[in-house]
Amino acid sequence: MIVIMGAGGATGGATLRSLAALGVPTRSLSRDPGRLAAALDEHTLARTAIRPADAADPDSLRTAFRGAHQLFLTMANGPHQVRHELNAVEAAVDCGVGHIVKVSAPAAEPDSPVAVSRGHHLIEERLRSSGVTTTVLRPYAFMQKLLLLAPGIATAGVVHGAMGRARCNYVDARDIGDAAAAVLTDPGPAGGTYPLTGGRAYSHPELTALLGELLARPIRYLDLGPSGLHAHLTGRAGMPEWLATHVVEIQQLAVSRGEAPDDTFRRLTGRAPRTLEAFLRENLHRFR
Repeated sequence: MIVIMGAGGATGGATLRSLAALGVPTRSLSRDPGRLAAALDEHTLARTAIRPADAADPDSLRTAFRGAHQLFLTMANGPHQVRHELNAVEAAVDCGVGHIVKVSAPAAEPDSPVAVSRGHHLIEERLRSSGVTTTVLRPYAFMQKLLLLAPGIATAGVVHGAMGRARCNYVDARDIGDAAAAVLTDPGPAGGTYPLTGGRAYSHPELTALLGELLARPIRYLDLGPSGLHAHLTGRAGMPEWLATHVVEIQQLAVSRGEAPDDTFRRLTGRAPRTLEAFLRENLHRFR
């Protein structure tokens, strides 16, 4: 049995749907099972058993993990992420789960310039010391996060950032789900660490040029610098302090460490990743 943590989120939901498409039965965990059930399509719902569990409650996790052989572990970034994911790791180890697939992040290192990535490093280290077979997926920027830019583009035709002309790897969350399904159903790649990107990295000027072409109107990129972007995100955008700091750190990581596409996704799944242009076309109504 494969247990899916974070089934209501972007990567957990994508993984759940990818496994359902393959006909693989799963167990999905949620603090609100009714809400998760209402969000799933009929095909996916028929192939998963939804169970209540809370990452802050280790007893509920142990109950939910009993009888499971594999765990897909993903949680939203946040102040409690490390503690909650470590709770899941300990519960999985206690229950005899043999393989854990964890969604991590680029630059998951002890001295990473990105605080969230330092947290992922701590979780990865605990997994490696646990004796459980551990597969780590390190996706770059989610295409779905670009939808957060839609209001500013729709109303003012502006994208704010702090990356200059540095390029950013974008990957569709659905591709992360397909990659996760591949490593959960094929023992061959188990135990590896895999970066996940799309087929091309884009700078913000290139992104706005593509959006402008698709929308048939000018879209501007306004570089605010790190401090200016942080002030914009916490002020006008109303973003929490920790999240604004994370966004700035991620953008500065792209500046300090040039990003380029990687072929790992193709090697894991046998196909090319979804393109940014296709994703934007699919969601173009959101930017109008």
